[in-house]
Amino acid sequence: MPRVITAILSGASLSVSGLLMQTIFRNPLAGPYVLGISSGASLGVAITVLGAGSLPILASFSGSWSIAVSGVLGSGVVLIIILSMASKVNDIMTILILGLMFGSGISAIVSILQYFSGSAILKNYILWTLGSLSNTTSSQLQILLPIILLALLSTFFLSKILNAMYLGEESAKSMGINIRQTRFIVFMLTSILTGLITAFCGPIGFVGIAIPHIARLFHRTANHNILIPGSILIGAVIMLISDIISQVPGYNFVIPINSVTALIGIPIIFFIILKKR
Repeated sequence: MPRVITAILSGASLSVSGLLMQTIFRNPLAGPYVLGISSGASLGVAITVLGAGSLPILASFSGSWSIAVSGVLGSGVVLIIILSMASKVNDIMTILILGLMFGSGISAIVSILQYFSGSAILKNYILWTLGSLSNTTSSQLQILLPIILLALLSTFFLSKILNAMYLGEESAKSMGINIRQTRFIVFMLTSILTGLITAFCGPIGFVGIAIPHIARLFHRTANHNILIPGSILIGAVIMLISDIISQVPGYNFVIPINSVTALIGIPIIFFIILKKR
C-alpha cells in the first residue's frame, strides 16, 4: 500500500508541476525540473551519501530518512535562491535560463563528488538517481501525504490566474493580476511538489513534461479548471502503470522507474514536437 500511495502522489505532483511550469513559461517543453529543484535535491543527497565515506559525521546518517531530509534541504536552498532571483528579474525567460544554468552548475559539483567517491558508496547514489517508489515507508508517508495533498489543493485556487497567465504576462497584467506574486506562489508550489517527490523517490523524469500534454489532448481544452484535475488523474494512472511494468512478472528484479517513464514520455514529446502542438 505505501508503494501504491507513493506512485499516486508522485504521478499527480510531477504532472501538476509540469503543467504549472508550462503555463508560467509558456513553453511546451518546460518541466518540473527546469528551476534546478531536482539538482538541489541531488546535491543534498550526494553530500549525505557520497560524503559518508570521507566525513565520519555523515557516516551515521545512511537511512532512508536522512536521504529524504537531505533532498528536501537541498531543494529548499535552491528554492530560496530562485525566488530571490525571480524578485529581481522581470523577464520570465531569463529566469528559465538562470534556473537551467544553476542546475547545470550543481550537476557539475555532484559529478566531482562522484569522481572522488568509492564504488560501493557511488552505487547507492546511482540507485537513488534511477528512481524508486518502494523506499518510502509508512512513517514517511504520514509527512509526505498531507503536505502533497495541501499543495495540490492549493493549485485549484490558481485556476483562473493560470488561465490568464496562459495568454501572456501582458494580458494577465491588464486583468489586474500581480505577476511577481503569482510567480512566487507557483514557484513555491512547484518546488514543494517536485522537491518532496525527488527527495523521497529520486528524480523521476518525463512525467511532468508529457502528462500535461496528454491531458490537453484528452480534454481538448486549455482551461486549468479541467487540466489540473485531469493532470492529477492521468499522472497517477500513468505512474501506477509504470510501476506495474517495472515489476517484471516472473523475474526477481525491478526495472528502474525512470527507465519506464522515459519509454512512455519520450514518444509523446517527439509527437508534440513533430506535430508542432
